[in-house]
This record gives sequence, C-alpha cells and structure tokens, in this order.
Amino acid sequence: MYGVETWRTTKAIIQKIQVFINSCLRKILQIRWPNTISNNVLWERTNQIPAEGEIRKKHWKWIGHTLRKAPNCVTRQALTWNPQGQRKRGRPKNT
Repeated sequence: MYGVETWRTTKAIIQKIQVFINSCLRKILQIRWPNTISNNVLWERTNQIPAEGEIRKKHWKWIGHTLRKAPNCVTRQALTWNPQGQRKRGRPKNT
C-alpha cells in the first residue's frame, strides 16, 4: 500500500482495502466459493496481519518521522499548524 501514510482513512476505506486484500489472497491460494474459510484462518495461512494494523503502524511511523524534522520544514509546519480565530457562521457565499 504505497503512500498510505498520508491518506485520510475512515472505517469504510479500511474495510474496502481489507476486502480487496482478502479477495486477492483467496485467488492466490485458489480458494473458491464452496470451500470457504474465515478471514482469520486466511491471514494465518498467509502470515498476514489485518490492513488496519498495518495502516496504523505506517501512520505512526510517518508522524514520528515528520516530527523529527527541522521546525522550519513545510511538512512539519503543516502537521503541527493550529489555526487561530474562528470561522464565519453559515454557508460560504458563492458568487
């Protein structure tokens, strides 16, 4: 999963990724419909971990890497930026 460190992940996105990975693993192992196995057994057979754990690990690794950069680095500033003030009420005006 290239670049997953910077994705904005939700439960739905993680679930879609996990479904895709599971279907690929089942195709590799040639497990067809009548011979179904659970996801946990599938992960044990292929020595895989759930996608959510891998994504979380990569997120934290990237955050740690970014926070160790120089204070004037753009990525660190974007990660630690805290906007001041309040936003205007209501819907933005489109002209």
